[in-house]
Amino acid sequence: MMARHPMAANIALDDLDRRIINVLQEGFPLVAAPFAAVAAKIDIPESQLIARLQRMTDTGVVTRFGPFLDAAAMGGAFCLCAVAAPADRFEEIAGIVDGFPQVAHNYEREHALNMWFVLATESPEEIDSTALRIEQATGLAVLRFPKLEEFFIGFRVAA
Repeated sequence: MMARHPMAANIALDDLDRRIINVLQEGFPLVAAPFAAVAAKIDIPESQLIARLQRMTDTGVVTRFGPFLDAAAMGGAFCLCAVAAPADRFEEIAGIVDGFPQVAHNYEREHALNMWFVLATESPEEIDSTALRIEQATGLAVLRFPKLEEFFIGFRVAA
């Protein structure tokens, strides 16, 4: 699940952190030593790049580092889902939901539907069966919001 703790107030991004974030948003090289390739592009040692990424992840500056794969293009499916988790069971429910390998990512929101997650399955039929298994495991209704239309917005954050 995505980190729910706020970034430490004393963590500040310096120019190198910002360069790392900006360069990584351009793409991650598919080569034998991708971190070395990125480090060379930024002109720093690979070990420094990895250490800074680890620090930014540990402190919540970066909440996720990994690929986004198009499950539908590979014959699978995605579905945005939500549940209304009781506040006193939120962490328990989050642990159950995150225990399903089909849960791509999970977010807490300040809303009656306070837990949102994405199911990524190998086939479209698995969306409903996985959602039903989550309902059985949590005792909560899983609302499903299937994609009706896809938009590519090229989202990028300028660090």
